[in-house]
Amino acid sequence: MSVPLYQAKAELFRTLGHPVRIRVLELLQDGPKPVRDLLAVIEVEPSNLSQQLAVLRRAGMVTSYRDGPLVMYSLSTPDVADLLAAGRRILGTVLTDRDALLDELRTAPDPPGPVAAGDRPRAHVTNGPPARPGR
Repeated sequence: MSVPLYQAKAELFRTLGHPVRIRVLELLQDGPKPVRDLLAVIEVEPSNLSQQLAVLRRAGMVTSYRDGPLVMYSLSTPDVADLLAAGRRILGTVLTDRDALLDELRTAPDPPGPVAAGDRPRAHVTNGPPARPGR
């Protein structure tokens, strides 16, 4: 039984949901690298890097091969680099929009209107049961 496309996409994006994996993919955009070079740049334990590389390999985002004594990793397809670039563009747009909204919130006067629930004066609280009307 095949997996629906939306589920396969969700798995792909879950694979990208770890900072070490993103960093590995970014570093591999420049070409294949041995594990030792990745370790020199990414400050994680070798076992952690190994686990993250295995996740990327199982997802088909990277490939590995031996070059003498070195295990080399590379992006499986240039589309992975395109996906990272798209993520960067989206973040740039989203963060720019947020910055503009923050600037507007800081500089725009508050519009007249109902008072927000958090800004209402609080009623006096007493200990004991509430008073009944007419008593």
